[in-house]
Amino acid sequence: MADDNKRNGKFWAQALDRAYLGLWDWNLSTGDCYYSPTWSKMLGYEPDELANTSDLWLKLTHPDDRQRAQESGDRHIAGLVDSIETELRLRHKHGHWVWVLDRGGIVERDADGKPLRLMGVQTDITRQKEAEAALEQVNVRFRLALAASGTGIWHHDIGTRKSYWDARTREIFGLVADTDEVMADLWHTYLHPDDKDATERAHQIEPGSNSVVASQYRIVLRDGQIRHVESLVRFVAGVGSAGQILGTVRDITEEKMRAEGLAFAARHDALTGLLNRSAFDRLLAENIAMVERLPLAVFYVDLDYFKALNDYAGHAAGDLALKSVAAGILASLPASARAARLGGDEFALMVPNCNDACAERIARGVLAAVRDADLGSAVTSRRLAASIGIAFVRDRNMSVADALACADDACYAAKAGGRDRFAVFSPDTTSGAGGLNAARLAADLVDAMEDGRLKLF
Repeated sequence: MADDNKRNGKFWAQALDRAYLGLWDWNLSTGDCYYSPTWSKMLGYEPDELANTSDLWLKLTHPDDRQRAQESGDRHIAGLVDSIETELRLRHKHGHWVWVLDRGGIVERDADGKPLRLMGVQTDITRQKEAEAALEQVNVRFRLALAASGTGIWHHDIGTRKSYWDARTREIFGLVADTDEVMADLWHTYLHPDDKDATERAHQIEPGSNSVVASQYRIVLRDGQIRHVESLVRFVAGVGSAGQILGTVRDITEEKMRAEGLAFAARHDALTGLLNRSAFDRLLAENIAMVERLPLAVFYVDLDYFKALNDYAGHAAGDLALKSVAAGILASLPASARAARLGGDEFALMVPNCNDACAERIARGVLAAVRDADLGSAVTSRRLAASIGIAFVRDRNMSVADALACADDACYAAKAGGRDRFAVFSPDTTSGAGGLNAARLAADLVDAMEDGRLKLF
């Protein structure tokens, strides 16, 4: 070991200079205060450029820091604390502020124990304070983003098996508590039974993994309310004895409802709630392609006398009639069937695994439902019926357009036959264009007569 005597003033001066420490030495008896050259250098001054007065540091201290700095020294001199330790700003020669960490204490007392001399060092911590300020700015933005997004933060300490939920997480789960710490298994008790296994697997993050796992699941609040939440989870090393699982949670119930509402609106008729034309076409194509669903019965339903009702009682009565008819049609169908409103007063149905007897039974039920539809108190004469065309799909190569066209042709035949009835498409009876055209002409003539569009000259 080197001789301590060799550690002279030059040695300590070099040590202070290399450690970027400014030394101060205050003689309480004389009031003199020594500031090392490294202290002056830290503030941009030459060694002899500043007067070594006891209040020099106070004159250079930021006004907002003076009281705190003085109180730190006074408490130590009064014996209330073991040492001086405070952070303050000193004005640099060029006008900017230098953050310093001031540490020191009493090094000499008289026979009665009265302090005679204090010494300490000041360290430039400006970069540290700038980093702290930048970090705080990031944290402020982060907290603002969390608040705006409604996101909660939670973590589970693997070593201690303790879990912590912030206030927003507790709010999402409907948990009333004053502290962040919760029972380790509390989260599991909220999981929806149908989502529990998959959600627990998604949250089993392997220690050392850097991946972020996203999952959506349902929770059941204590009042029975079901909510949809989204969570991001990852493993964080270097925290605690074994790391921790860190996660976010966000209530997405309203988003789910909006998405489901938009998806429903995209596939359904707004007035009746039945499938719309595009959704029905897609579903019909899927059913035709599945041989196990054949024969598939396709119904084309066209309301009779609807235009007259609409003109007589108004559109509100017409809308009521359409909704009532749609409800009646749905009630008369088996669970495997699907119904759509194609537009106006036209509807389409599909029934898988349906033979002639099944189709006839369903058609009669639909006719009865239309006749019994609620037309409202404004309609005194109950005159609403339907013409139904039925086509059977037995070949999976048949197109959606052909299936609907065949059912539509049969519907025209039903109208020509007197309405309020059904007809089954037959290639034999419609193979001639004349027969089909005659049926369409007859149906159109009846419509024109009833609507007052037929004029004799």
